[in-house]
Amino acid sequence: MAEISRDVVVIGAGAAGLTAANDLRKAGLSVAVLEARDRVGGRLWTDVIDTAMLEIGGQWVSPDQDALIDTIAELGLETFSRYRDGDSVYVGPDGAARRFTGEMFPVAPETERVIAEITERLDAMVAEIDPDRPWEHPNAQEWDEITWDAWLRAQTDDDEAVRNLAFATGSAMLTKPTHAFSLLQSLLMAASAGSYSNLVDADFILDKRVVGGLQQVPLLLAERLSDDVLLNQPVRGLEWGASGVVATTDEHTVRARFAILAHAPILYNRISFVPPLPRRQHQMHQHISMGFVIKVHAVYDRPFWREDGLSGTAFSPYELTHEAYDNTNHDDERGTLVGFVSDRNADDVFELSAEERKERILESLSHYYGPEAKNPVVYYESDWGSEEWTRGAYAASFDLGGLHRYGADLRTAVGPIHFACSDLAGAGYQHVDGAIRMGRLAASNIVDASRAAAVEVG
Repeated sequence: MAEISRDVVVIGAGAAGLTAANDLRKAGLSVAVLEARDRVGGRLWTDVIDTAMLEIGGQWVSPDQDALIDTIAELGLETFSRYRDGDSVYVGPDGAARRFTGEMFPVAPETERVIAEITERLDAMVAEIDPDRPWEHPNAQEWDEITWDAWLRAQTDDDEAVRNLAFATGSAMLTKPTHAFSLLQSLLMAASAGSYSNLVDADFILDKRVVGGLQQVPLLLAERLSDDVLLNQPVRGLEWGASGVVATTDEHTVRARFAILAHAPILYNRISFVPPLPRRQHQMHQHISMGFVIKVHAVYDRPFWREDGLSGTAFSPYELTHEAYDNTNHDDERGTLVGFVSDRNADDVFELSAEERKERILESLSHYYGPEAKNPVVYYESDWGSEEWTRGAYAASFDLGGLHRYGADLRTAVGPIHFACSDLAGAGYQHVDGAIRMGRLAASNIVDASRAAAVEVG
């Protein structure tokens, strides 16, 4: 077994871990990055499937995501805008597809009024939330002890309004049933994007993509670290104490002064800690779980929906595929649609055969775009729920009551062990932007601790 000595061992080669490792190197500290997968990027993964380049993982860049935007620019990457010219499509409770423009769905005037009023109420609540410390709000406990669904239904008995308001943070972002998480968790999701209105505005939250794929961010960051990134190295054990840490894989032992766990918190229990983590962490981690969504890629010989004056943007809380977008690659003659099947619907379709699941999903897409949507030349489902080192998508969130109870401990270091990933972020929560922010924070904290220790020795 090879032995390595470094100042810091980073566990996880996603955007958070690689950002932290680069920042630490710039500060003069040595690093080793241990990655369980055979690639870098974590939940960022750009691949070619049946001749089509697909963004299997995260892909979008929003205008408020300064940390990601700065990193993209610093790495010399280019972005392009998501195609959005033409009409969007909404399928209501009657199953009819209606075309519309603007942000408001084509619903009955009374339903529109209710949606607008509750959105305004939510924006006011979100404005009071610090995304880095939502548990500090005076109403945090109250808001964390009522489900998102129950709170909405206490505001109105208009079911269509509730479904349209609920799915922005439910099916679309946290990818859990709306009875499974709290109002506070929903407000945090909105606060991480600046407002509830931002979160429901597809033109804001899904603004741009990176030419060539977003995985280039971690790939280029990893290139700078060269041989200090070790793939196929799941960490089995982590000994820790006042003198530092010892991380063990099947092939390497890494001795370091500090460690950063830069992966989803649901994977902490894959590591044997000696001594065990404190009781507070053991309890907290049992109240965090991943959501579940299938990202569906359908590639066609051309973007046929544009010929009919459609933008490709489609929504419905009544459809199996609850949202879909034009996801055509930069300068690609072919057209790509990306759709999403979430939470219980995702559970249900995985009870079917692969062929029947494909048929059901494409049938749902055809309700937005017409029968031509049933005949893609390439079809692929991103199933992160079965991926060994992810186990869900998009990210982890607390169960009912967990956020105000444990949230303040999420990013608190345990001795020499620090934590960084998008699941722990405030601003940029669940996004690459949040991963980069958390990587920078962990690196900064370690640099400060290292300097403080040097002063004490001196």
